[in-house]
Amino acid sequence: MENNAQLPEEEAQILTLTDENGQDTDFEYLDCLTYQRKEYLILMPAGDEETEIVILEIEPVDEENENYLAVEDEDTLNAVYDLFKEKYKGILTFED
Repeated sequence: MENNAQLPEEEAQILTLTDENGQDTDFEYLDCLTYQRKEYLILMPAGDEETEIVILEIEPVDEENENYLAVEDEDTLNAVYDLFKEKYKGILTFED
């Protein structure tokens, strides 16, 4: 049995993302948050015992497709992470 950190009352949703080199990586979906009119996907690598959070910007391509972009701006990363921590402060424990 796997011991994945997950939000209460929810089954883990696993997303498989393919990087620019064609390599697939599985992530556990945690949330989707809006910051400055952009949406950000909050993920955790599946099976990662360190529970490192990954934040990707959602870039709509068309009605059915979207790209996920690495967030380069440190201030944006911190702001989105702070929103996530605030939303789940009574549910999850965070280490900074």
